[in-house]
Amino acid sequence: MAKTFELETLKMRLNDAEFRLLDLHQRIQRALRALILDGALAPGLKLPATRALAGSLGVARDTVENAYVQLHRDGFIVRRGGSGSYVSQTLGNELRGTMRRRGKAQDTRRNEAPPGPGLSRRGRMILDSGGVADQQVIKAFATGLPETRTFPTDVWERLQRRVVKDCQGNALLHGDPQGAEPLRKAIATYLNLERGAKCSAEQILVLSSTRQALFLCAQLLVDAGKPILLENPGYYGARKAFETAEAGIVPIDVDAQGIRTDLLQADRSGAQCVYVTPSHQYPSGATLSLERRLELIRWAVEQDKWIIEDDYDSEFHYDGLPTACVQGLDKYQRTLYIGTFSKTLYPGLRIGYMVLPHELVRAFTYARSMMDGHTPQIPQLTLARFMEDGHYNSHVRAMRKLYGERRAIMLDAIGRHLNGIATALRPPGGLQIPCLLAAGWSEEQTIRQAASVGVQLSGLSRLYAGEATQQGWLLGYSSLAGHEIETAMRRLAGALRA
Repeated sequence: MAKTFELETLKMRLNDAEFRLLDLHQRIQRALRALILDGALAPGLKLPATRALAGSLGVARDTVENAYVQLHRDGFIVRRGGSGSYVSQTLGNELRGTMRRRGKAQDTRRNEAPPGPGLSRRGRMILDSGGVADQQVIKAFATGLPETRTFPTDVWERLQRRVVKDCQGNALLHGDPQGAEPLRKAIATYLNLERGAKCSAEQILVLSSTRQALFLCAQLLVDAGKPILLENPGYYGARKAFETAEAGIVPIDVDAQGIRTDLLQADRSGAQCVYVTPSHQYPSGATLSLERRLELIRWAVEQDKWIIEDDYDSEFHYDGLPTACVQGLDKYQRTLYIGTFSKTLYPGLRIGYMVLPHELVRAFTYARSMMDGHTPQIPQLTLARFMEDGHYNSHVRAMRKLYGERRAIMLDAIGRHLNGIATALRPPGGLQIPCLLAAGWSEEQTIRQAASVGVQLSGLSRLYAGEATQQGWLLGYSSLAGHEIETAMRRLAGALRA
C-alpha cells in the first residue's frame, strides 16, 4: 500500500470510464473510494487538505470538500479538526480481515472440494479478452466517433413522430427478424446507387451493429478450431469476434494497396473465409486497388471461399472518387457485405446491416432471431423515411465536406507539433489518421504521457495478430472542431516533449 498520497494515481483513476458521466465531486469521491478499496491508499494515510487537492486538480475547493464529506459519511475517511483527513484505520482492518478470510476459503476449496462449474471454455476466453470498449464521450483523439453535435435532430424527431402517428400500435410490436421492409428497400436503393452494389431488399439483414454482423459470421461460417483469414494489422473487434468463436486467426499482411492477394493465393491453412476492409483498410487507410479486388473475387470463386467485406466508413472518401464495393463486382455471390449507420449518422442509433448472398439469407435471419429477435421498429422506420426523403444523402455530403476540412487541419497540426516524434500517413478517406512513431519513441510510454493530459491515443501494435512490426497511433479527428484539434495537439506535444 502507498505510504504517501500519489496525486498522479488519483488523476489516472479520475479518467476511468465508469466515472466520466458523474458530477465532478462524485468522480473525485468514487475515485478516492476505489483507491482505498484497492489498497492503493493505506489505512491511516493522511489525505491532502481540500484547498491543496483542489489546486492540484484545477477544481473548486467546495468540489473536493463535498467529496470528502461523502467519504466521511460512508466511513472511508475520518476527519480530525485541526489535523486533517485520514483513511479509516477501522475500514483497513476490516478489508484485511475480509481478504484473509477470502484467501483461506479459496485455499480450502482448492484443497478439499472439487471446483464449481464456473465458466465454459468460451466464457473464459471472452472474460480473458476484456471485451471491446466503445468510446462514450467526445475526447481527443478517440477513434470511430462521427460529428454528432450538428446532427439534424429536429428533422429526425419530426419523422419519428410521423412514424408513431402513422403506424400507431403496430410499431410497438415485435418486428421482422430480417428488418423492416421499408428500411431494407431504402438501404438496397442507396447501396446500388452510391456504392455500386448489386442487391435487392430480400438480401438485406438489418442488425444492431457491425460487431453483431461479425459475431454472426463467426458462428455460421467458421467451425470451432478452424482457421479464418484476417488482414494484418486489422480491426480489433473482428479479431475478437472470431477468437471468441474459437476460430484460429491466420494473419494476411497488407501493404499500400491493401490486403496482399498473392499471400491469399499462397495460403494453405484451409480457411473458408477472409475478412477485409477494402475501401479504407483498417488501420492504414489504404484503398484496395481494382486489380486486387478482382483477384480477391477470383480467389473466392476458384477456391470456393467467402469474402466478408466490412465497408464501415466508405462514404467518407476525400481524394478522388471511391472505388465500387467488392460486392458489386462479385457476380458469383461469394461476398457478404457489412455496413453501419454508426459512422454516417450517430453511434447511439445502433443500426447496421448485411447484404447476404441469397443462399445465406435464411440461415443468418434464423440466427439473428435467436440472438436478440429484431431491431426496434420505430428507429428502423424513422431511418427509412430519413433516407427516402433525401435527408441521409444530404447529411452524408455535409459530413464528407466537414471531415475533409478536419482531416486537413489534423494533418497540418501533426506536421507542426509532432515533427521528430511521429509521421502521419495521409489516408484517402476515413475518420482517423495512422501515425508512425520515430525511432526511440515508445508507443506504450507515449500513450501514458498523453493520458496524463487528457488525450486518448489508440496504439497500432494491438491491431497486429502476432508481433507488431510498426509502433504508432491511430488518431481520430472527425468528432473534433478545428480549434479542439489544435488545442489537443498542443497539449499532446507538450506532454511528449516534457
